Amino acid sequence: MKVPDNLYFVHLSIHGLIRGENLELGRDADTGGQCKYVVELVKALAEHEKVGQVDLFTRRVIDPKVSDDYAQPVEALGNNAFIKRIQAGPRRYLRKETLWRYLDAFIDHSLAVFRQNHRLPDIIHAHYADAGYVGSRLASLLGCPFIFTGHSLGRSKLERLLANNADPGKIRRRYNLPARIEAEELALDTAALVCTSTNQEVEQQYSTYELYAPERMRVIPPGVDVSRFSPPGSAEVPGEVTEKIERFLDHPERPCILAIARADEKKNLRSLVKAFGESEHMRHRANLVLVAGNRDKISQLDPGARKVWTELLQLIDDYDLYGVVSIPKHHQPDEIPAFYRYAADKKGLFVNPALTEPFGLTLIEAAASGLPVLATNDGGPRDILANCQNGELIDPLDVPALTEALERATSDPERWQQQSTNGLKGVSDHYTWSGHVETYLEATAGLLEEITKPHLIKEKVRTALPLADRIMFTGLEDNPLDSDPAAIERLRELTASNIPKLGFGIATGRSLKMSRALIEKHGLPEPDVYITQLGGEIHYSKRQILDLSWEKHLAHRWEPERIMEVLEGIPGMTIQEEEGRQHQFKISYNYEKGVAPRRREIQKLLRENNIPAKVILSMGCWLDVIPLRSGKGNAIRYIAMRWGIPADKVLFYARRGSDYEALSGQFLAVLGSDHSLELKSTASLPRVYLAKNPNFAGLLEGVEAYQFDGEIRVPDSAKRLMPEEAEERESVLSPDMVVHMSDGEDN
Repeated sequence: MKVPDNLYFVHLSIHGLIRGENLELGRDADTGGQCKYVVELVKALAEHEKVGQVDLFTRRVIDPKVSDDYAQPVEALGNNAFIKRIQAGPRRYLRKETLWRYLDAFIDHSLAVFRQNHRLPDIIHAHYADAGYVGSRLASLLGCPFIFTGHSLGRSKLERLLANNADPGKIRRRYNLPARIEAEELALDTAALVCTSTNQEVEQQYSTYELYAPERMRVIPPGVDVSRFSPPGSAEVPGEVTEKIERFLDHPERPCILAIARADEKKNLRSLVKAFGESEHMRHRANLVLVAGNRDKISQLDPGARKVWTELLQLIDDYDLYGVVSIPKHHQPDEIPAFYRYAADKKGLFVNPALTEPFGLTLIEAAASGLPVLATNDGGPRDILANCQNGELIDPLDVPALTEALERATSDPERWQQQSTNGLKGVSDHYTWSGHVETYLEATAGLLEEITKPHLIKEKVRTALPLADRIMFTGLEDNPLDSDPAAIERLRELTASNIPKLGFGIATGRSLKMSRALIEKHGLPEPDVYITQLGGEIHYSKRQILDLSWEKHLAHRWEPERIMEVLEGIPGMTIQEEEGRQHQFKISYNYEKGVAPRRREIQKLLRENNIPAKVILSMGCWLDVIPLRSGKGNAIRYIAMRWGIPADKVLFYARRGSDYEALSGQFLAVLGSDHSLELKSTASLPRVYLAKNPNFAGLLEGVEAYQFDGEIRVPDSAKRLMPEEAEERESVLSPDMVVHMSDGEDN
């Protein structure tokens, strides 16, 4: 299939510290192989003749504890490739588990970048769960194909932690795995293509997810930069690297057993030290070199790394390995290739004894350096060694077997030479970035035929909105509190006195006809925009002009007949038959609490039937199924972007479960005193003002709190940026995660 020209790709990799050169790999658990993978992929992709531009969106960090490089809004990578850093939450560096509550702000700031650049991406590709959440939301809004690469999956991590008898409560607080897993489910819901590095990921890891669709998964192994990683003779080993290694060694001429990994328990370096120490052969005929991050004082490392180093030093002492183990304190990122060449020059071996290894980029780097390997028999190493034939798989927990493998690998020079040669050929045949990009573009070509982008930049509909620089939205509920004449009169005065700068919109689950009737009944101001049927329709002005672009946008992968077939006969759920309840983009049910399954069980059922859709529970008694691209929050973001209204000049009054998407990001949210229990968990989120009044009085209270008709400000009571110590103590979910993981009420 022909690949179009001038493609614009946006890659998302949010957590960690990312820059174009000298990546601080191993600095912490968030700055590892994924960062390198994404940067090298973006650079290689931008060099292809069919690609016009590639942007890598990551989080902007302004923190004296890290380099100023991470504070630069834009960094050029060459060949029309750029890193664009997006503000989200506090300016300081945060570990990935604490980023969830700020991801919706990342979405809004990303939309602002697209608007500013006057160009929408042709494809969005997200890396890891946090970016998967952001990418799925952006792609659903923008109508472009979405690609997901999980790198490391939450269900696999949870399984490992529970197998090691970790406390479930501590798992939730420390790793926020429920949010991570739900984000991965949302990403798989949305993804047109899932890129993996190994067959094992497809067959054993993704198969544990609710929407498992192997037909949408493609194994495309990453490449290695062969200009940097090459065998001995291609480049000298700098004297500084040799000195860093050999100052610990009595006999530096011996074969070098090399391990390069973070000081992390799951990297299992202790088993390697034990295996080496148990062997008299290894102690007298080889050296062990452990490159495990940088350190000044072990006492100043984070608790996990401190624990690992303390154990390693105890093992070195227990086995009396002084003079045969090298533990360099510092290294620069650009010195890593030299460590591999040093070990290869000594006819040594690279060992990856990790408990689990999603891919194993270091194994490819070793192979490209002519260095044979021993690697864990979990995950990516199986595919790599099958392709390269340059080593042996080992059980990382079987120390005696690892000892025997080390002895075999260092006792047969002919075998070593053959594996070294095999590795170089295997990399050339299977693991180059140019080959990766060709396969990648071939896989994405078919996706581009399905693009249904709304016209977000240029508009033709004539309304008052192009003149507005801010807009407020509220719902419509027909109950006595809504007919408060004093509040409605104040609302009319507010909108009339601020024409044309202040827009007014309705966002409701009702039909347009019912909404118009309520507006006339209560004497409400004439809306500039109507969002009805939970985002199923958008109309503009008193003339009620239908947005046909939005309608076409929602039809993508929407299968109402299949949904009704799958949900037919479920206890406690009956189709709402009143006029105006059903819509081409909304299926509405009466929901009997305590009889019907929980909302998340219904969502799971749809996913297991490969049906992408949103399931929304409101007031504990109404359940709606809508397209993945629909929803009040998506509709409001669409309108704001189309008409050029910044997200931080959108005010939304929320009270029902269907409002959850708009209680996020840069929107100025007002949570009415009459809000339903589905929204109770969102009260602690940033930029959510808790009104003391219900309905239109609550809306007006929020307008006053935000000074929305003047110089907008966020009141202190709505800022809620968590202090650093609180973020490190417990992770907090985004509103989308809250609602997708819980119904808000027990039933």
